[in-house]
Amino acid sequence: MELYKENQLKVYNSLSKSKEDFNPITEGYVGMYVCGPTVYSNAHLGNVRTFMFFDVVYRYLLHLGYKVRYVRNITDAGHLENDADEGEDKIARKARLEQIEPMEVVQRYTVDFHDVLKNYNFLPPSIEPTATGHIVEQIEMIKEIIEKGFAYEINGSVYFDVHEYNKKENYGILSGRKVEDLLNNTRTLDGQSDKKNPQDFALWKKADEKHIMRWPSPWSDGFPGWHLECSVMSTKYLGESFDIHGGGMDLKFPHHECEIAQSQTCSGVKPVNYWMHTNMLSLNGQRMSKSTGNFILPNEILTGENDVLPKAFSASVVRFFNMQANYRSILDFSGDALEASEKGHAKLMEAVSYLDKIEAGKSSTFDVQQWKRDCYAAMNDDFNTPILISNLFEGVKAINQIKEKKATLTADDLAEFKSTLNAFVFDVLGLMNESSKDNSEKVKGVVELLIKLRKEARENKNWALSDQIRDELIELGIQLKDGKEGTTFSVN
Repeated sequence: MELYKENQLKVYNSLSKSKEDFNPITEGYVGMYVCGPTVYSNAHLGNVRTFMFFDVVYRYLLHLGYKVRYVRNITDAGHLENDADEGEDKIARKARLEQIEPMEVVQRYTVDFHDVLKNYNFLPPSIEPTATGHIVEQIEMIKEIIEKGFAYEINGSVYFDVHEYNKKENYGILSGRKVEDLLNNTRTLDGQSDKKNPQDFALWKKADEKHIMRWPSPWSDGFPGWHLECSVMSTKYLGESFDIHGGGMDLKFPHHECEIAQSQTCSGVKPVNYWMHTNMLSLNGQRMSKSTGNFILPNEILTGENDVLPKAFSASVVRFFNMQANYRSILDFSGDALEASEKGHAKLMEAVSYLDKIEAGKSSTFDVQQWKRDCYAAMNDDFNTPILISNLFEGVKAINQIKEKKATLTADDLAEFKSTLNAFVFDVLGLMNESSKDNSEKVKGVVELLIKLRKEARENKNWALSDQIRDELIELGIQLKDGKEGTTFSVN
């Protein structure tokens, strides 16, 4: 925490549209909520960019010594096909088309989401609640909003009254939109909606006869509005006010705007201190989107089974690629960009691997302390991973100079250098040394081949060769163990 105090962490707050000093509500603790996936299809790489950035935020806060409660939800009900509270539930529609249960859809794509995050080396959140697991709490919040005069029931559905709320608060405070402008830009839905005003949004929707997912409520058998779940779950697990709320920029309006209105109506206080939003990922210059078909699935990158990339790339290279751009800027994904990132990633990992071979010198020709300050200053400037990576490569230059006998580090500086470089590369950015993994697989293959040769030697009663293989492996720190099921090995 000393470096945190020396270099104040600043966060770009989408609410104030400026960088602000980060001061958590409770010293030493951070509450963070990030809007998770709607599990009706595979998460594409654009979705994963958002979760990857907040994985780095989570990692860095932990690195600074904070105790973090990170909540990332799973939307498994209530997300309709458009933002006008019309259309079919996305999960129910998928279930109807495939003639399976909605929860089969939820299970399939939740498992896929977790597989993707595991492959890309994400830390799991502290809590991962679901919308369907909090129906009771959502009904209770609706009751409270109605009691306070900011919602109305009509024909079994309940809507939040944006105009009534706007008399006391500012609906549009996050997105900068004005209710009057929204009214002028909204198509009239005569005879198609029960809403008093087009800007009002659903807290509870009465289910029609064909709607599969439904729950009993005081108003009707129906389902909660999409925006409500996040207000309920963030409040339940983080309190009426918490530190960070994150998500993609596309969620700023209406989803996050509606969250603020719901939560503030119930608590009377500002629900979130720092709103953070990631920008979109484009693919070959075009917005990545499932609706347009211009997208790539994260696991297709690892296998090379796609029509976009020239070959397969490792998960660590993709993480490295993502961190080379500021999270608030658009990032274009292409084969050329990944190949360039792969080369940079290889140079970084080669340098990190060489660290263990460096021997301490009598003096230091590289200012480790200043380099370390620069690394923290980059991350403390709104998690500026591109600048951090630039500083890491200054460290790579120093390693190469030491390798060429052009520079030296004292024992203390060398230990500090190793610790800091490894912390930022692996703990904070979450990169993986794929070459180490590849080498371990190769070692395993070679040892298994030698075990096979030793087995053949024993069968041929060539005890001298059998003992030679065993003894030379022992000298290399590899212990063989013969058992009924065959020979296994361990590395000492």
